[in-house]
Amino acid sequence: MFVFVCAECGAELTTPLSQVALPVHAHQSYGNGVQLPVLMRAGTFAVDPEPWGGPWRTWDEIEPGEAEARGIHAPVHALSDATLGAVVIAPGDVRGTRLIPEKRGESCCGLDGADGPNMACEACDSPVATRVDDCSLWQAVRLGSDAVDRVPVDGTHPAPLSWTELAETGEATPLCEPIATWGGRSGTDHYWSWSPRWEAAAGHALAHLLVASQGQPVKVPEGVATEVFQRALDALLPAGAPKRRAALAGPELPSPDADILLVPIHPRTGRIWTPEGPTASAYLVPLPLGVWLTLVSPPPYLPVPASGRMPRDVLRDDPLPLLPHSPFWIDRRTFEHTLVRLPAVRSPWLRTILGNPGHNTSPDLVQAVAP
Repeated sequence: MFVFVCAECGAELTTPLSQVALPVHAHQSYGNGVQLPVLMRAGTFAVDPEPWGGPWRTWDEIEPGEAEARGIHAPVHALSDATLGAVVIAPGDVRGTRLIPEKRGESCCGLDGADGPNMACEACDSPVATRVDDCSLWQAVRLGSDAVDRVPVDGTHPAPLSWTELAETGEATPLCEPIATWGGRSGTDHYWSWSPRWEAAAGHALAHLLVASQGQPVKVPEGVATEVFQRALDALLPAGAPKRRAALAGPELPSPDADILLVPIHPRTGRIWTPEGPTASAYLVPLPLGVWLTLVSPPPYLPVPASGRMPRDVLRDDPLPLLPHSPFWIDRRTFEHTLVRLPAVRSPWLRTILGNPGHNTSPDLVQAVAP
């Protein structure tokens, strides 16, 4: 367990926290006017290996070789010049700070962090963190790595659960959920939609699936994976009989014979489950544990409209489950964010799919994933 203290005066700025992996959807911007919940669970923190927030530089302002040195292998619209290694926590775990009013940024409904640190240490007034709670952004506080120190404290921090324990006790991520929006005079409103966490996880995984495809058609497992991935893969890869097959793999599952394996990410350590034996050479596509668990044990129905009538001898379950108003869309920003950080994106066919950042995006990509 750790508390984070002001690097300038030593004042405590957080409750005791334990470290976990940064969620895949940490950099997601979802919808328009949407109220996303808190990113991190209470009592936890994660370290973001990449800079986030302003100041920004456009691609034309980046020096040759600088982007690749930062792990970016294809053009992007802009790069953040913020400090690396921010500590991401839940807003409720902050102590001893105050907001800096003049650092509101260009936010719409809250704070977006565009002007840099907007929270100061109450004891010495040093800028120490950036609070983010604007619409369409996951709510979080990002402690500056150069503004805080990590101090060990007494407290129990059990060893990470084994893969078998995670498979048995892990919590699946629902495919659909109610989305809160900023309402009019009557206050907030809601609509039923695909889960933003699922859309971000699918964008992250789709980038890996394309690299694993080697430009050949790919077939994913029947069921939820088909609904989530197959339409995008069919739009982005050549038509024809599938030459590469993807399968689910992980703890408590039989070893599949496949070229591509959909495997879980450990929520605490961030490590990817690794197979043994003949499947060890397969390409591993990482999925958040909750998403992987839903693929392994899907709900009894797929949340899409069905044709035909209900048989007479079937008992109705009223009210009927709510359905999203559209087919599943993969989060394009997460997809692009992931793909440009995979060295294989240097291949001409992947560069064509990626298109030009910010304007001339590939038509196939527009059809396959959300704008």
